[in-house]
Amino acid sequence: MLKKILGTVCIGLLTLFSVHAQEAFSFAFLTDIHTNTNPKSRSLEGFKQAIQLAETKGVDFILTGGDNADVDAMKSNQRETAVRLFSEYKAVVDQSSLPFKYTIGNHDRYWGDGEKSGTYGEKLFESFFGETYYSFEHRGWLFIVLNSAQICDGQYCVDDTQQLWLSDLLARTPADQPIIVSTHVPFLSLYYPVLEGKYTDADTFVNQKEIFDMFGAHNLKLVLQGHQHLYEEIKVKGVQFITAGAVSANWWGGAFHGTEEGFLKVDIAGDDFDWEYVDYGWEVAR
Repeated sequence: MLKKILGTVCIGLLTLFSVHAQEAFSFAFLTDIHTNTNPKSRSLEGFKQAIQLAETKGVDFILTGGDNADVDAMKSNQRETAVRLFSEYKAVVDQSSLPFKYTIGNHDRYWGDGEKSGTYGEKLFESFFGETYYSFEHRGWLFIVLNSAQICDGQYCVDDTQQLWLSDLLARTPADQPIIVSTHVPFLSLYYPVLEGKYTDADTFVNQKEIFDMFGAHNLKLVLQGHQHLYEEIKVKGVQFITAGAVSANWWGGAFHGTEEGFLKVDIAGDDFDWEYVDYGWEVAR
């Protein structure tokens, strides 16, 4: 009888351990790609080159950080061009051996369909890449992709509907499960203080503190951000925030304030992680 009880306890402990056991893995975070219609930028060629280098790094998948393609300024009479741009982007992705996950950015929003564009211009993006906020698990880690390119009173935000979705997701998430968040418009950034000597909320989303506080009882480890084209590392309350430069750097015009064309490689080991910014050599190719 004792052996049976001990055996049951051991099986239960092993099951509990295995639920949250993490295996080592790596992934690449490619943000601010900005494929566009200007042939001089050679944006699709640069995107391909970044992917090809990521494929040699032993990563399990690629997660984008938004501003995948520049369609936000296109009007209703340019819909065909917007569709072609997304199609060309997707064709490059489909040639890769790696799975892709996508984050939406402000430049990915197409407004030319009027009411059919969606509340925040997201419908055309969704037709190619799926939902603009969602979650997925990979080897014991929870990835949460947010849409911080929504608009509240004229500012970037995570709206009430998305916030309710996030609240429900976190209520179902074990407190000890490690979490990585991807967002385009940052939670935190020193872009304006460093470049212009002033503080502004123009390039962070307006309710970022409210959203960050929702993770207070959870094991949020890493927040990956885009939008700024600068490389930044900020650590707050044990959470690492990384604004991961840009595949396009200065919008395909060279380095942006010292940040070269590149992407982030993240290495996971158990409940910990490390990272490096990978310059994929586009300035040599130009």
